[in-house]
Amino acid sequence: MKKFIISMLVSNQFGVLTRVSSMFGRRGFNIDSLVVGETEDKRYSRMTITMTGEDGDRDQIIKQLEKLHDVQVVKEMKPDSIVSRELILIKVATTSETRREIMDAVNIFRNTIIDFTPTSLCILVTGESGKLDAFIELMKPYGIIELCRTGTVSLDRGTNSINDLID
Repeated sequence: MKKFIISMLVSNQFGVLTRVSSMFGRRGFNIDSLVVGETEDKRYSRMTITMTGEDGDRDQIIKQLEKLHDVQVVKEMKPDSIVSRELILIKVATTSETRREIMDAVNIFRNTIIDFTPTSLCILVTGESGKLDAFIELMKPYGIIELCRTGTVSLDRGTNSINDLID
């Protein structure tokens, strides 16, 4: 099984997300992560879907997505030619004894503390999936109070753009 990142430009209107996610469900494919947001052109939203499967699964999903009316462009994002990141907000329990250790870890991972209370720190972490996973594991012994994680977002390296593929 391989992990694939599929990026799409879709019409920025209601119901598109439902049609795309329903297509995955009808075909029996799981979405590992899904990120959707408006682009620089308000007519389009960009969807980035991460899925796990075989090459044939990826090919089938791309063909099916291309058939959907509101999907303008579908592109597999190849790991060697993209920049990709995720984001987490993680709230960690602290005491006066553990606060310094946690703050040191935040600095080593180049993260940012965005909220500070006597009993907790809320930390913003960005990076590749492996970095986020490692930081989560490091924080577990201190007590993770709450965690919110986005999916992967990605862009082509250099001047290449998914926008170049719009008809």
